Amino acid sequence: MTLQDLFNDKPTKLWSERMIEYADDFFTEERLLMCDKVLDNYLNQLILLQETKHPESIMKAVEETVISFNELNDANDYFIETMEREELAEFIDKAARLAGLEIEEDQDISEEWREW
Repeated sequence: MTLQDLFNDKPTKLWSERMIEYADDFFTEERLLMCDKVLDNYLNQLILLQETKHPESIMKAVEETVISFNELNDANDYFIETMEREELAEFIDKAARLAGLEIEEDQDISEEWREW
């Protein structure tokens, strides 16, 4: 799997399916689009960084993404719950690994900044 593959494997895909299947009002098209924008930006940053595999730059991208989700969650009725948190944290970790960040398998790199 590559970083480019993750554009089609974002957690928002699952969230959209749940929104439709369960008529889940935590998710709206607008929220999903805002989340996709943050995740696309994160992936694009990592694609640029994967050549150097510079850990501090990758972690800066992680921090910015987590803080963006903190702000989105706060401004949108706290729609990130347990399942979404786990999916989002796993996605952030997976993308960082693919960009070259060396972290332990069970390490959660988003926890330091995460409010969701």
